[in-house]
Parts: sequence; C-alpha cells; structure tokens
Amino acid sequence: MWRAMLAVAILLAGCAQLPPTPQDIQAKRFEPVPDKAVIYIARATVDSPNAGTIVLGNVGTITTHPRTYYRWEVAPGTHRIEGFGPSTATANVRAEAGKIYYVQHTVHGGIRDGVRGMSIQQISEDTGRRLVNSGQLL
Repeated sequence: MWRAMLAVAILLAGCAQLPPTPQDIQAKRFEPVPDKAVIYIARATVDSPNAGTIVLGNVGTITTHPRTYYRWEVAPGTHRIEGFGPSTATANVRAEAGKIYYVQHTVHGGIRDGVRGMSIQQISEDTGRRLVNSGQLL
C-alpha cells in the first residue's frame, strides 16, 4: 500500500510546475527586437513525454520537453529548424527584423517505444502565444 502511495506522490510531484523565472516572465511579454526577429519554438501541452532535440540553423541544438518553449533572437533572413534523431522534420522561417514568429515542435512516440518521429511547423500568432503562455522557458 505504501508503495502505491509513494508512486502517486512521485507522479504528482512531476506534474507540479515551477514558478516562472524573471526570464520566463520577460519572454511572455512578446516584445519584438528592432534589428532582429524573434522565433518562439514551443511544444504542445499534450505531446509525447519524450524529449525532442532540434538543430537551430548553425547556432546549435536545443532539447524540448512537453509544455516548454524557447525564445530565439535571430538576424533577418531564412533560418532552418531541423529535427535531430529518427526524424527529418524541418521548417524554414523567413524572418524580418522587428517581427515575431511561432514554430510548434511536436514529438511522436510513447514511453515504451521512444521517439518515433517529430514534426516542426510554423503556426499562427494566436496558437503560438497560447502554447508559449501555457509553457515554461527552457
């Protein structure tokens, strides 16, 4: 019986969300940068429990988790976002200075079968803001 209660307590602790950081609060103001573009990359609230790694142009990689997002400030131009792993999903964002763009990163797969694939797609401002507001900054 105590093992079942411990398992429930651990599951509930894993669902708890940490309070927002000052960086998270700032990012959720959705402020543009005059000489750069901003690209938000967000994971859905209902998504695979697995982490997903993506490559951000020539900058490096990030690993996303459900209910997380990343704010990427870039120079104007075309920027490639590419899945890393068992998927070849990509999205190219044509970014203009002073504008904000939203990209959804979705990971497919479960705990038992791991990451089977992923999708990366540019989404509307309304959908993007909703995902960011429900997530936590990486």
